[in-house]
Amino acid sequence: MKAIVCTKYGPPEVLRLKEVEKPTPKHNEVCIKIYATAVTASDIFIRGSQMPIQFWLPMRLSIGLTKPRKSIIGLVLAGEIESVGKDIKRFKTGDQVYGVTGFGLGAYAEYKCMKEIDSTHGCLALKPTTITYEEATAAVYGGLLALQYIEKGNIQRGQKVLIYGASGTSGTIAVQLAKYYGAETIGVCSTTNLELVKSLGADKVMDYTKEDSINLIEHYDFILDAVGKVKTSKLKNECKKALSPNGKYISIDDGRLELKSERLVKLKELIDTGSIKPVIDRTYQLEQIVEAHEYVGKGHKKGGVAITVEHEAK
Repeated sequence: MKAIVCTKYGPPEVLRLKEVEKPTPKHNEVCIKIYATAVTASDIFIRGSQMPIQFWLPMRLSIGLTKPRKSIIGLVLAGEIESVGKDIKRFKTGDQVYGVTGFGLGAYAEYKCMKEIDSTHGCLALKPTTITYEEATAAVYGGLLALQYIEKGNIQRGQKVLIYGASGTSGTIAVQLAKYYGAETIGVCSTTNLELVKSLGADKVMDYTKEDSINLIEHYDFILDAVGKVKTSKLKNECKKALSPNGKYISIDDGRLELKSERLVKLKELIDTGSIKPVIDRTYQLEQIVEAHEYVGKGHKKGGVAITVEHEAK
């Protein structure tokens, strides 16, 4: 099978397209024929070994000290169950699925074997039926992050919720989730993405590149920082000061992504009923993985960046 192999840490050019052995599922695994994967911020960190300082040592211990322990990286996949082990109960051959591979990595390939139970090596669920495989990659990664932290915010109807980084993979879904839960939602992004965030349902938008946005600051019941603590601005600092007395500020850096298939099931329901829709900025072919990593590494993408995995007809 075709796969993208990463045998050392470094710039995007360390990624190479190669032929490798196709995996065979164990008794407790399914084999997924991957139709789409994605380039996420986590993939950029893993490939370049440029994790935020608080994650550097634990991540290196998990993925490899001097080089990636698993040469095929990639965290996100969407595809079809090609075969199942004899102990599998949740899935059957032909099911369309989406998921995150966790420390198992391996999504930059034509096939991936995964357990059906949740673990640090991934979680898997039936894919939403109303979106493409490419859109599903943004839904699974951005959706899991957004839903995890939106739930921690315990949003109540009528509260004021601010999403900082509202145009990213998790931010675009967080805006829609906040609206779904009945909050007055304020999105913060750059000038070029204001209309996008408005179209997602934000009641107000603020431009973090403009000083006069500070004049729009109110008091917020919940702030979700969807870009992480490393990136800051004067507007972000002022917004954090504007929390209401019992307000919460949560960053997506506040802990590890929780791999829970029950959240994927919930996201599927929300997507299939039209309550939320994932956003895709660009789509590349697997052979264009270096170009895709270069683009995502610039930090200006809107929503997700998907990778289409094409299979030769047999």
